[in-house]
Amino acid sequence: MNDYKLLTPGPLTTTRTVKERMLFDHCTWDDDYKAITQRIRAELVELAHCDPSHYTAVLMQGSGTFGVESVITSVVGKDEKVLLCTNGAYGDRQVKICEHAGVRYVRYAEPYDRIPSAARVAELLDADPTITHVSMIHSETTSGLLNDIEDVARVAKSRARTVMVDAMSSFGGVDIPVEEWGIDFLVSSANKCIQGVPGFSFIIANRDALEASRGKARSLSLDLYDQWRGLEDGRGKWRYTSPTHVVLAFAKALDEMRAEGGLPARAARYALNNRLLIARMAKLGFSTYLTDHQGPIITTFLYPEGTDFDFSDMYAFIKERGYAIYPGKLTDEETFRLGNIGEIYADDIERVTTLFAEYMDARGLLEAACGAADLAEALARMDAAGADIKAEAPDNVKLAA
Repeated sequence: MNDYKLLTPGPLTTTRTVKERMLFDHCTWDDDYKAITQRIRAELVELAHCDPSHYTAVLMQGSGTFGVESVITSVVGKDEKVLLCTNGAYGDRQVKICEHAGVRYVRYAEPYDRIPSAARVAELLDADPTITHVSMIHSETTSGLLNDIEDVARVAKSRARTVMVDAMSSFGGVDIPVEEWGIDFLVSSANKCIQGVPGFSFIIANRDALEASRGKARSLSLDLYDQWRGLEDGRGKWRYTSPTHVVLAFAKALDEMRAEGGLPARAARYALNNRLLIARMAKLGFSTYLTDHQGPIITTFLYPEGTDFDFSDMYAFIKERGYAIYPGKLTDEETFRLGNIGEIYADDIERVTTLFAEYMDARGLLEAACGAADLAEALARMDAAGADIKAEAPDNVKLAA
């Protein structure tokens, strides 16, 4: 049994039944195992709203960054150049990938609390015809911001550029019609919104764009085209040793997502969690770093003004009582982050925010932070703030595990 739940953007809290699926040892050559791989690939293409005759799914060993690096270093050729649209640490990481691999790039950077502008992307593409690819993050978990990948992708496609999206912490939790928006390569990971465990990333790929990448890869093990051909020709056989236990867990996670009500129900639960979290934390004096474009995956909170707030002390207090949270990732603000994806429900959000109130009360910070005279008053304000949000919950959203 876990001692605590994870309020992070992944790895995240999974169900016992997903974890139990890893108790079985599978042979990578076995036809039953290969059939599981093929079913996963087909279901991912379906989740992305793609025509399987136009799109395919490639599974890649390793973390989400392995998948991102695979795409960038396999798809952008030596005589090509990628426009990197960045506004957080994960956009910054794409810059490092390009620099390490010798991939030519142009960077369009925005502050961490602003989204890249589709109009600006259009200007940059029109000014530089040597740019062949455009890449950006969807859910930038540095801040919790959700970027406008639809408008940027449409601008890029209208100018015949290849579009790459890192949807690591959003795919499966936010609806993304990949083909309709013109995204050629979308990368995500097993341990995010589909609620599997860490061990592989996956790429939803336009078949024509994937074919065009043949021979461009700068890496053997991360060669996206060869990985795809291996899965296709081997009918689900991975090119190199696959993470069999992780694959079995992911297949179970897909089953559980379908049983929950599919992507609509999963997305609605996450959105409800996020709204409830922000509303209840606000009553304690914790404001959000973002004023616009807040995504439903993770939220960055500022330290309450006028208090001697100690994150390490607060982290230990919360963890001892059942929840692990995230430190901030900003360099110019004192912040921490709370994720609300995974096997997390409104009931968990109420519990963890109550723990925050108890911590503030125990450390004598409550009145200075939010003006509440005592814990009972603070909790009453929080409950009132969340009541309407819970009352508006769609019928397909469970409020407790």
